[in-house]
Amino acid sequence: MPMATTRSNGGGSTVTCQTCDHTVKCQPGSNRTICPNCGNFYRRDEAGRPPRARGQRRGTRDEHPLPDPDKEKNKQQGPLNSIANFFQKMGPSRKGKHQRDLSPADSQSSSSSLLENTSGSKTELPPIDSQGHLTTTPSSRPVSYRSDKSNSSTILSPGRSHRAPSGSSTITLTNSIRSTSKNRLSPNPIQSKTAYPVRTKTIEQIREDVKYAKETGSWKVVLEFYSTTFNSFVEINAVFKRDPDKEYKTLEESGLKLELINFVYDLLPNLPQDIQKCVLKSIINSLLKDKKPHTKDDLRAYLVLLQNPLFENMSTFVIFAHLLRQIAALNDHDHHFLVHWMRRLKLGTFSRILRRLHSFIVQRLFPTKPQDLPPLAKCTWWIPSATKVMALLNAANNLSSPLLVTIADFYNSSLDFLDLMAEYYTWQNPSHCSGFSFCQYPFILSISAKRSILQKDSEQQMIIMARRSLVAKVQRRQLPDVGMLFLNLNVRRSHIVSDSLNEIARKQHDLKKKLKVTFMGEAGLDMGGLTKEWFLLLIRQIFQSDYGMFTYEKKAGVHWFSSAPCESYQEFNLMGVLMGLAVYNSINLDIRFPACCYKKLLSPAVVPYNNPNAVVGVTQVTLEDFKLVQPGVAGGLEDLLSYEGDVEEDFCMTFQISLTEFGDVRTVDLKTGGVDIPVTNSNRAEYVQLYIDWVINKSIYSQFKAFYHGFHSVCASNALIMLRPQEVEMLVCGNPQIDMNQLRKVATYDGYNVQDPTVRYFWDAVLSMTFDMQKKLLLFTTGSDRIPIGGMAEMTFKISRIEGTDLLPMSHTCFNQLVLPAYRSRKVLKTKLVTAIHNAEGFGLE
Repeated sequence: MPMATTRSNGGGSTVTCQTCDHTVKCQPGSNRTICPNCGNFYRRDEAGRPPRARGQRRGTRDEHPLPDPDKEKNKQQGPLNSIANFFQKMGPSRKGKHQRDLSPADSQSSSSSLLENTSGSKTELPPIDSQGHLTTTPSSRPVSYRSDKSNSSTILSPGRSHRAPSGSSTITLTNSIRSTSKNRLSPNPIQSKTAYPVRTKTIEQIREDVKYAKETGSWKVVLEFYSTTFNSFVEINAVFKRDPDKEYKTLEESGLKLELINFVYDLLPNLPQDIQKCVLKSIINSLLKDKKPHTKDDLRAYLVLLQNPLFENMSTFVIFAHLLRQIAALNDHDHHFLVHWMRRLKLGTFSRILRRLHSFIVQRLFPTKPQDLPPLAKCTWWIPSATKVMALLNAANNLSSPLLVTIADFYNSSLDFLDLMAEYYTWQNPSHCSGFSFCQYPFILSISAKRSILQKDSEQQMIIMARRSLVAKVQRRQLPDVGMLFLNLNVRRSHIVSDSLNEIARKQHDLKKKLKVTFMGEAGLDMGGLTKEWFLLLIRQIFQSDYGMFTYEKKAGVHWFSSAPCESYQEFNLMGVLMGLAVYNSINLDIRFPACCYKKLLSPAVVPYNNPNAVVGVTQVTLEDFKLVQPGVAGGLEDLLSYEGDVEEDFCMTFQISLTEFGDVRTVDLKTGGVDIPVTNSNRAEYVQLYIDWVINKSIYSQFKAFYHGFHSVCASNALIMLRPQEVEMLVCGNPQIDMNQLRKVATYDGYNVQDPTVRYFWDAVLSMTFDMQKKLLLFTTGSDRIPIGGMAEMTFKISRIEGTDLLPMSHTCFNQLVLPAYRSRKVLKTKLVTAIHNAEGFGLE
């Protein structure tokens, strides 16, 4: 049955895949078999078509064709037959140190475990019948099958039985499974219960088999175990499923023997290469039998195969790609099960799968040996398939508490070298640029890549606005000036907040331009230092407790919005603009908001268009989130939820709360008529949730709305959709992971050189400090205890000499400069430096 539409023209022909509607052009005299976009065959019969003889024309028949005994067999092997053929053409492997006694007779004991011997004799994969089942020859061993309707095993064999290896049942080889009167097996595996072969190998038995093989040099038993285990999904479940008679259809329980899987795979890389090759051939055979709809046993088999360590080798990527494609093509219901089963994997297993997928993507994009892989144009579906499978791991990680791995473990820094804006535009314009884009799966893009996209998107908007300004000046017959390309703010130090508010209000249309600050009455050219000083001075004043905009929770170490009513919320809008300008101008701010603040900033991530009354900055928060805002109150709410006595009688609370603001006490009903509704054992959970919602959302809605719109007036971009709340915090405040050795590499010196004793004393003292003390030093010298998200390489750090050993070290945070006297000894330098750090005021500004 045709699966493609072909059209001919003068310069060749085009073929369209009926699965994904992808059209490609074929050169004259060539014939495409596999769709390069989705990996499916254009025609089912192409899988088994034998190659044409040299000189034979397409569409003609040989007058005397040679008999082809494998023709029908090849036709039945499904869409991965070309992959099987590719694997068959692999040259014979070299003998390992454990292979010297692996005889050809041993390696050809069954058709499911044929290998290429040292003489280079041709081997073939096990044939597949029309139903997609493994067929065997009469000389094969008998297999004992167990129906999952019964705990007893039944020997289904026309021949004699043979003794099986240790730990397995009697094995019988048949061409097909006979039906019994009591338990007739339907040819459709989906409509009937699956018959499982009995596989009872334990870890100890496998360990003994391997030990015996190493001592004797005979790997026959180990070879048979590995070749049989991965030969079909049924075999995989028979070996690795805890109870083959049980279905395990819950999200919380995969039913797999995870310890056995890990042990079998831990052994595999150290086994002889012929066994490894046999495992890969068996996996091909399993993938050839792909059927739909998929059972839960199929999902278990996919999860087992995904953990195979052999897929770390580039030579196996063709097989790995088809495994990933089959997993990616599963429906949402099946993906749901896989996600929940993945979160139950051990950390080491989870991390190895993730690293394997990263390596696969990198090697496909930037191959070290391009000749070892198919051309990228012919397998464009490889990377989308791998990324979609990684999305399942990401979903599993997000469901885990705490996270199995950090979000940074999903970053693929190699993607930073792609044309990120091309990826972004493909994502933003699906109608004009159809195809896959990494921006569809932003978890894989590093924070540096996302910042680059966000900044370049803002720059494009800035260029458009600059052009409009230029056109307007020309129309007014005015001369253009360089200043029109920047956001120029002129402020007085003594009135820095009010002047900044007025300047930003007047220049709303210039916020996306590069920032330049001038302090009125002072001579100086802003090369970055004045801008940073403006940020530091503004933030220090705005966050002062007596200014009234924010409250400070000392126990949590965070600021939060004051719920006191205001006549104007312009200052909150200014604070949002400051954060947006900091992101756009790559300046780290030393501010501490709890995580839920950044979650609210992305609710929604894109400002509702032309709807000023749209609800913004409202998000669902939990008691765990609230602990980071008011840990003391959160502890009291936890006690209320866990109280075992009579809540109504003992606490005498209602759905009304009281709070003190500037000496005045006011009451607020958490729900209509709350003053008359007592808090009881049955409704206390509702009370806790309403209280949290009031503190985080309702009490500060007007303040946060102004803050939200201020931030998005600068950073308005669809690129924000790709960011997580933690990533927005990193863009604003910087990366909390510091490495003083990296800072040492970027340091420059004025009056000193690298070999001076004072410089050596300084770095010895710094590297011997605790991590918290190193963060305080960074805060003292730069104004922030965090570093740029691109790392220390994006920083400047200067150590300058000053005379007077009785002085304490000083810093100029606007320039990341440390002024250091030439102290006589390491001990004196460290004492003076620690004293200066502990006595620094505010941001360390002089």
